[in-house]
Amino acid sequence: MPKSRVRKKKADTFTPPEKRQATKIDMRTGRRWVAPLMLAMFAIGLAWIVVFYVTQGDLPVDALGNWNIVVGFGFIALGFVVSTQWK
Repeated sequence: MPKSRVRKKKADTFTPPEKRQATKIDMRTGRRWVAPLMLAMFAIGLAWIVVFYVTQGDLPVDALGNWNIVVGFGFIALGFVVSTQWK
């Protein structure tokens, strides 16, 4: 029976990974409205809840009753939703 060829292994040489190019985000354009709107939503929500407690439920909207707390937290939640648009 014929003898099989001996396979030579290639020397494992380290090849460094390709360098990634850094992407630059242009902060000068767009999305300037996000931070002020986010902070405004937080402030409105907090003020709504504080006014509700200070006036013992008479203000901001008397007809809503304890649902005023939900409205205040809704404004705060909207602030968090807007904050996801911040870059």
